[in-house]
Amino acid sequence: MNDGVREKARKIRWIILDVDGVMTDGSVIYDGHGVETKNFNVRDGHGIKLAQRAGLSFAIITGRSSQVVKQRAEELGIEELCQGAIRKGEAYDEMINRIGWKDEEVAFIGDDLIDLPVLRRVGLSAVVADADPETREQVDLVLSLAGGRGAVREFIEIVLKAQDKWKEVTRRYYD
Repeated sequence: MNDGVREKARKIRWIILDVDGVMTDGSVIYDGHGVETKNFNVRDGHGIKLAQRAGLSFAIITGRSSQVVKQRAEELGIEELCQGAIRKGEAYDEMINRIGWKDEEVAFIGDDLIDLPVLRRVGLSAVVADADPETREQVDLVLSLAGGRGAVREFIEIVLKAQDKWKEVTRRYYD
């Protein structure tokens, strides 16, 4: 991690996640009854819990709407959920104005052009390894893992290590 990313990561208090292509591999799966399902990575979920233990908070801004995303957000204790956000920049503005966040305290992980309005604003921007090439060129950090394959956990570890909180939140596993 370069010094610029480390310095930005130290200021992060909120992490906003996209869903399709970030928390999942981007596949949209329907069962025989038309019900949408998604595959979430359990290590990403554990990473979110570790970060919450360290005092970080999470939000989701996603362009699609799905009951399974609402269920996953509730399961993980994600405080803010904005689904159906075709204009993610507007959703971000509404969220930060309502809650009182400062851009430099917010990180966002995306994967495609629709995420650029938010990625350009936040204090620390990241994309998954398999993100759209144009989007990859415009962020602070390109993760080494693909969406739905542990990229969220990778990002959380970067932030927690930059904030010197990683050892504290993982200590219980080594005692």
